[in-house]
Amino acid sequence: MPLDLTETLSDLVSLPSVNPMGRPVSGPEFLEYRVTEYLERFFDRLGLPWQRQTVEPQRDNIVARFDGDVPATEGGRLVLLEAHQDTVPVDGMTIPPWTPEVRDGRIFGRGSCDIKGGMTAMLVALARLVEERPSGRPTIIMACSVNEEHGYSGIQALTRLWSEPGKSIFPRAPDVAVVAEPTSLQVVVAHKGALRWRCHTHGRAAHSSQPHLGDNAVYKMGAVLAAMQAYAREFAPRVAAHRLCGQATLSVGMIHGGISVNTVPDRCTIEIDRRVLPGEQSLAVYREVIDYVNACPGVPADIEHEKPYIMGVPLSDEHNGPLAEQLATVGRSVIDKCQIVGVPYGTNAATIAASGVPAVVFGPGSIDQAHTADEWLSLAELTRASEILYRFARGG
Repeated sequence: MPLDLTETLSDLVSLPSVNPMGRPVSGPEFLEYRVTEYLERFFDRLGLPWQRQTVEPQRDNIVARFDGDVPATEGGRLVLLEAHQDTVPVDGMTIPPWTPEVRDGRIFGRGSCDIKGGMTAMLVALARLVEERPSGRPTIIMACSVNEEHGYSGIQALTRLWSEPGKSIFPRAPDVAVVAEPTSLQVVVAHKGALRWRCHTHGRAAHSSQPHLGDNAVYKMGAVLAAMQAYAREFAPRVAAHRLCGQATLSVGMIHGGISVNTVPDRCTIEIDRRVLPGEQSLAVYREVIDYVNACPGVPADIEHEKPYIMGVPLSDEHNGPLAEQLATVGRSVIDKCQIVGVPYGTNAATIAASGVPAVVFGPGSIDQAHTADEWLSLAELTRASEILYRFARGG
């Protein structure tokens, strides 16, 4: 009996799996272990072998395998379907995040769009394959990773599994991979990578009634911010744009300085986000930004740049063309238009591709609905996504 898409997605949305995003973990909604336990039971019901891979405490990747007609070790095709288990936090949400509600052809709740909807489409497609066992099917690996939203440690650990044949559920490296993200049912072949780091200015504390006795680190950061803004406006647009991903960008997203209003601050910190294009190298870009900022007037000599805490690699369209064409062709058998596109955000596909496995990104929902205060997903699009994935996974 086919699984119900709405019921399965409702189950997943009701299980909190918030990524702490660098915050202290101090609540029952954090970490992915509830979803992992649900997936264990799901794969058990299908009768599939599965493996857990601990990445951090209470944060396990889980991987299941459905063997094809011809074993992957004897020339059969091996297809990886991957979706991440974590969601962003729920601050500012205007709907109950963990109580899925269906209305107006949509399902509402945190993770419904990013990316438990895409995970559901893959899980239900896999369940259909197990039930129907079509001839000519490839071996399917369904992988659900942790920590996609803040650091990619889950997918980095996952790629190590197929380098250890005989020690993991992977018989060998996959031939191709499809990564779930909200792409509006279009096939993504290229995207930017995220490079993030912290920058500090230093001063000397003093009472605010005598500011001349101190050295204000916030004022110093003002010059740094002006330099960062100049880079974003003047330098980044001069980097050769990618035909699918557009221009390189830089944004300062966080600032913190001082301990009280009546104390001259002795430290100020900002966090920088530079989006890296396919073909750029993250460390070279990091050095480029620092050199540009340091050369700007007024920037203090003692500015401190930490090493990047995120170096998400970009996804290049150099090696995934045949896979994209195959998936898009299957997509057009279900929907009118299934295009091959690039996007500005990052995904796990880039890490998979960097390991040598051609990878594309595909799923229901729009990135415009992801991470929002009233996150939702179209149920009609969820249905179409699962049908496309089923037809692709059975061999086209």
